[in-house]
Amino acid sequence: MAEIIDGKAIAAEMRQQIAADTQELIGQGITPGLAVVLVGEDPASRVYVSMKEKACDAAGIYSVEHKLAAETSEAELLELVANLNDDEKIDGILVQLPLPEHIDEAQVLEAISPNKDVDGFHPYNVGRLVTGNPVFQSCTPYGVMKMLEHAGVELKGKEVVVVGRSNIVGKPVALMCLAEHATVTICHSRTVDLQQKVAAADVVIAAVGRPEMIKGDWIKKGAVVIDVGVNRVGEKKLVGDVEFVAACENAAAITPVPGGVGPMTITMLLYNTLLSAKRRAGQPG
Repeated sequence: MAEIIDGKAIAAEMRQQIAADTQELIGQGITPGLAVVLVGEDPASRVYVSMKEKACDAAGIYSVEHKLAAETSEAELLELVANLNDDEKIDGILVQLPLPEHIDEAQVLEAISPNKDVDGFHPYNVGRLVTGNPVFQSCTPYGVMKMLEHAGVELKGKEVVVVGRSNIVGKPVALMCLAEHATVTICHSRTVDLQQKVAAADVVIAAVGRPEMIKGDWIKKGAVVIDVGVNRVGEKKLVGDVEFVAACENAAAITPVPGGVGPMTITMLLYNTLLSAKRRAGQPG
């Protein structure tokens, strides 16, 4: 049976260190600050924002939330972002997605200062990742890399298959694995020979957003499986993109859903905010 890679435990350990480092920085007169902007009343977004606020409080990070009405104009939102860019108390700016349809997400994300882009979505930070010299790395894929590191998974020379090609997870995690000298194949829902590709992988990172699309018997004996997917099936059940029970028969290690990658995303947001504050203090990140 596969070893379970416990995202909750890894996240808790990291958050303890983040809180300790934050207190040390506060002692030097610098309080890390995160601004979260929420436009509209999307229920899932409200839950995420609430979780981020609680995590900031627990870590000692100053957080401020800007709740805007759904009818807020793009110009008003861009003005707020510009003000936050200039606010010396703020080290990180997070605009919660999705935004209302009348607002251009790309325009808003590009308006955030790259030096405060703790989500790692600004084209400047994406470009830095592509060239192998990252500043801020996207929180979910960065969390995946920390989990692999914590589990002692050596990526050098390994065959990594990423299933999913989103800008938020699939593409950046593939680049991060390349930076660790893995041989990386990016697949997606339209890949013709997906089963064969997955079966050849030493490490499978599933981020396609389809419940149990990757069957357990596709997994090579001894492979490591990181399941980023969170899919609601029925009223209450959450499942990943991988058939978990069957995959446990073949995998050496696997992340559960829930309790796997999920807790790492907010943890890496705190990590990036602290990193930004350290840079403001003139310290190396």
